[in-house]
Amino acid sequence: MPDPNFSLCVYCGSKPGDEPAFTESAVQVGQWIAQHGGQLVYGGGRNGLMGVVADATLAAGGRVVGVIPRALVEKEWAHNGCTELHVVENMHERKSMMAERADAFLALPGGIGTFEEFFEVWTWRQLGYHNKPIGLLNLNGYYDPLLTFLNSVVKQRFMDTWQMDLIQSDSDAHQLLPRLIQAAGMPTPFLSQAI
Repeated sequence: MPDPNFSLCVYCGSKPGDEPAFTESAVQVGQWIAQHGGQLVYGGGRNGLMGVVADATLAAGGRVVGVIPRALVEKEWAHNGCTELHVVENMHERKSMMAERADAFLALPGGIGTFEEFFEVWTWRQLGYHNKPIGLLNLNGYYDPLLTFLNSVVKQRFMDTWQMDLIQSDSDAHQLLPRLIQAAGMPTPFLSQAI
């Protein structure tokens, strides 16, 4: 298998959520990564949207790099079909390896773990620890309340607008994904191919 054109780190729920659109979009993201010669980097789980995006990437012929703490492997939550499955000792190692292996980051709907990972890479970027693009896939308005709150934080001067500008949000994966990869400085000719 050739080297990937890019590596996209995807954060998303270990549960599927209550709307079919969440699962459908996770499938689209996985297929898009594979069809454009990319590599998925994610938390290594087989459940929920995590498992869906990994399965979709693999089924479309893409590479999948999973990074999972040993404690979750022992609970039998690991996706053993990953191209690479790295078992680490704790969450700090997991998040560090995922960030190192990624050219860009994308958060799909999820819970507290997804929020924590998204906020961490956003914080790291505003502090200058990396310069990788960060996307928020706002499916069916899932992140509308969060974005409203974040804009209120700016209005109350706990954040500046430039910090909000570090994240890209869109409800359409097919619009957001090419922007993230282009912002990462990856080769772009392949992005014009049909999705």
